Amino acid sequence: MLSGNCLENKVILITGAGSGIGKAAAISYASHGAKVILLGKTLSKLEKTYDQIISKGYKDPSISLLDLSKADGNDYSDLKNNLVSNYNHLDGLLLNASVLGDRSPIEDYDISVWVQTLHINLTAQFILVQTLLPALHLSNNASVVFTSSGVGKVGKAYWGAYAVSKFGIEGLTQILSNEHSNDKSIRFNCINPGAVATNMRKAAYPLENPKNLLKPEDIMERYLWLMSDESINVCGESLDCQ
Repeated sequence: MLSGNCLENKVILITGAGSGIGKAAAISYASHGAKVILLGKTLSKLEKTYDQIISKGYKDPSISLLDLSKADGNDYSDLKNNLVSNYNHLDGLLLNASVLGDRSPIEDYDISVWVQTLHINLTAQFILVQTLLPALHLSNNASVVFTSSGVGKVGKAYWGAYAVSKFGIEGLTQILSNEHSNDKSIRFNCINPGAVATNMRKAAYPLENPKNLLKPEDIMERYLWLMSDESINVCGESLDCQ
């Protein structure tokens, strides 16, 4: 059982922190003592997460606006520079933001949607990690957590670019883990949340009853564990929440 202050004073950046799993993770991390950075593209959603954290009396979070579909090199550099200027280092990075893309066969898959989905779900994740590695290396025990999926382990019809991007995330996690095998100060893992009641799940399965699904708050144990020092020796793993 993790202690209530297992993330005390850790600086953790969460992408997609405005809703769903990202929002739940941000609030959960803050409740365990972390200083959280809320990253997303919609200010109003991030402000709601911010307000919930403040209302509970947790450490003041910060907001970072970044649209992964449009961000350029300057945007990523500004993110890193602002982070280092305000916090000096980064202890945790939860890469949660992604888009569903089309649910259609490859034969009919829209090329522009394919390119955008792979960019947001995979290329932008690579850029974020590469950009923030210097800040992560300044931590004594940094944890990077990617978000995978069941369709990123076994290819399934009609999941197209989303599935391919998640296969890529699994591979990127393994590569980074292997490249840092001699560096015990930073670790890379990915997590598959499974079937959770989120807007993306609703878009993928519109006829599914969300009451039969777990809520994002119900799966936070693994997310907390991977960010805490309890998982200090875990690297290169792909974990399922359910």
